[in-house]
Amino acid sequence: MRQRVQTDLAPAAVGPYSQAIIVENMVYTAGQAAIDPQTRKLVEGGIEIQTARVLKNLSAVLEAAGTSMHNVIKSTVYLTNMADFAAMNAVYGEYFNPEMPPARTTIAAAALPLGTLVEIECIALLSDD
Repeated sequence: MRQRVQTDLAPAAVGPYSQAIIVENMVYTAGQAAIDPQTRKLVEGGIEIQTARVLKNLSAVLEAAGTSMHNVIKSTVYLTNMADFAAMNAVYGEYFNPEMPPARTTIAAAALPLGTLVEIECIALLSDD
């Protein structure tokens, strides 16, 4: 059985997909871009500002699913410029438990939707029991 996750605290899907899907004890999120959910526009600023917005959006989706960033077990980060890796990584580290960060893959992408510099998706447990 699958359950769709939807929250107004993160940008609405811009295509035929869900913000996240719950299957059993797992939450699978769609990639989140640096879109302000109130204005529905890309946030202005560099990679640090965009990464923070992406992670706030991701956090909102996870909370709507009944979990949190604490329960993320795997993430995938897409960057349009690998030169932004260190700056993205510094902000990313503020959102996860440094003693048990999730597994992560970072991929260079030629371009991302809506011109965002970074997009992040994740898989999380509903609970860590």
